[in-house]
Amino acid sequence: MQIHCKMKPKAKSSPVYRFLLAAVVLGAIFGGTAGAYLALTQDLPQIKSLEDYQPSAITRIYSSDQQLLAEIFIEKRDPVPLKKVPPMLVKALLATEDRKFYRHRGIALKGILRAVAANLKTGRFTQGASTITQQLAKTLFLTPRKTLTRKLKEAILALQLERRYTKDEILALYLNQVYFGSGAWGVASAARIFFGKPLEKLTLAECALIAGMPRAPSAYSPLVNPELAIRRRNLVLKQMYDLHLIDADLYRQAVAEPVQLADNRNQDLKAPYFVDFVKQELERQLGHSRLYKAGLTVETTLDWHLQQAAESAVAAGLKNLAARMQRKGLATGKLQAALVALDVRSGAILAMVGGRDDGQTTGYNRACEARRQPGSAFKPIVYALAIEKGFSQTDNILDAPVAFKNASGTDWLPQNFSRNYEGEITLRHALAHSKNIPAVRLVEKLGPAAVAQFAYKLGLSPGLREDLTLALGTSEVSLLNLTAAYATFANSGLYTRPYGIVRITGRHGRTVWTNKYERHLAMSPEAAAITTNMLQAVVSEGTGKAAGRLGMVAGKTGTTNDYRDALFIGYNPRIAAGVWVGNDDHRTLGAGETGARAALPIWIKFMEAVPRPDNPEYFDLPDGVKVLGRNKPRHPDGDTLPVLVRKSKK
Repeated sequence: MQIHCKMKPKAKSSPVYRFLLAAVVLGAIFGGTAGAYLALTQDLPQIKSLEDYQPSAITRIYSSDQQLLAEIFIEKRDPVPLKKVPPMLVKALLATEDRKFYRHRGIALKGILRAVAANLKTGRFTQGASTITQQLAKTLFLTPRKTLTRKLKEAILALQLERRYTKDEILALYLNQVYFGSGAWGVASAARIFFGKPLEKLTLAECALIAGMPRAPSAYSPLVNPELAIRRRNLVLKQMYDLHLIDADLYRQAVAEPVQLADNRNQDLKAPYFVDFVKQELERQLGHSRLYKAGLTVETTLDWHLQQAAESAVAAGLKNLAARMQRKGLATGKLQAALVALDVRSGAILAMVGGRDDGQTTGYNRACEARRQPGSAFKPIVYALAIEKGFSQTDNILDAPVAFKNASGTDWLPQNFSRNYEGEITLRHALAHSKNIPAVRLVEKLGPAAVAQFAYKLGLSPGLREDLTLALGTSEVSLLNLTAAYATFANSGLYTRPYGIVRITGRHGRTVWTNKYERHLAMSPEAAAITTNMLQAVVSEGTGKAAGRLGMVAGKTGTTNDYRDALFIGYNPRIAAGVWVGNDDHRTLGAGETGARAALPIWIKFMEAVPRPDNPEYFDLPDGVKVLGRNKPRHPDGDTLPVLVRKSKK
């Protein structure tokens, strides 16, 4: 007989079965959650990188008298510590963006669940429910694209931020990072862009308007939609009142306050040609990224008073010249001018105008980038070398027609501008009256190559024509370099390279760069003093007589063929200034538009604005020179200045 034993199965509700089932389910949930967490976090940025984080900030360029000239930035951000943010602005922001900021741990769970439900109901992403910490995480680390994955990453990052940083640190980062519209990044920039004032000067109403903007910056900007901005401001004020952050009186006053926006008209870049000159140097020294992001303070050499005088002088001079040209039937669409002023001793650029309508730079700086023929304004360099080589300004030179053989073997017949010749005249008289023939004869004696090499020592760029035409200023030079060469005469022969930047400091006040003076002795102090004395004769009795009323000044006019260029370069014991006038297309300015007529009036008007010291000014007289006596003028109103010569060596 077979006995079959049947085993009784365990009940499904037994404790062991329930435990195994729960373990499987929890394992699946944990594994799925862990897998999802790893998938979400494997490409998240490292929160600890914030410890070294420096937000992009504005680099500001100032004149020597602390006039703000320009702001350079990618994002117009002006970071400030939390203690400098008005308490009412903080309260307004928390009231509208995150009322429980100081109580939650980075995320608002109820808000997230409510938003998820709404999004599932509509089938699309319609609600965000972000805390300030989440908004900061998105701004710093994520894209603005609205997806569920991004929201989950945002929440994880927010939790990490809350574990690593204090609430005040998070709030400070947010206030400096958030975008307020119209190019304003951070609360400090918003205050300046919208209201033209620093943070601490904001009213309650202005704080509320700014606090209401992060939700929709482009829509709530008062510069774009003032009516909507006011409605949003009043809503923020109502929330502050409901939360007992302000009382009824403050609420009513703030709601009634009219919006006084900053007057952003006429906010053109100040001294744009100079600013461009400085920016190019900054990029060479610091690099593009550091310049536009590091929040630097750049102290420059520009004197704002003199810059305004320079712009005014150029505008007035061009207006008068344009009127004369129009009467002659000449076109003025291309008429331009440039002016540069230097501190004689240091080489500091005090004023720079690179073209007409200085408020609208064309990107082409005629003060330093344009290379034009200087005409007779080059002659002082020839005479200075002659004095350096042992000539005396009282030496005679022949002013008479002459023919020179050029490289092709043909005759070159230079002529005086005036077409008249005076025979034997002194070097002093020849320079004062800008005689061409004596200058050419002098270059022949000195050697064109020697003249060119001397010009390079005075700061002119290489590439000058090494032939006799050099005497007539046929080689193109920049106005800045030519003015610096004249400044060398005033500075006892010491050439100093022009510069525009004094010092650069970082956002924490540490100096990161200072100017290093580049200078060398280009000529003897004796030769420099005698050259200056000769250029005083130009003003006293020669082509620059109109400048004589300015007192102790020296200088030289320059005019090129067919009146294409007009120049005057001159200086007093403190400041050297150069003016160039011409057409960009090299057309004539019109008959008679010489350096004395087209450029000198601009120079005079500018120099009249230069403050004069209380005590009389004099050019330096080194021990190696002596006063020979007073020049005997050929005309009753001619030069009566002392004549300087070298002392004879014993």
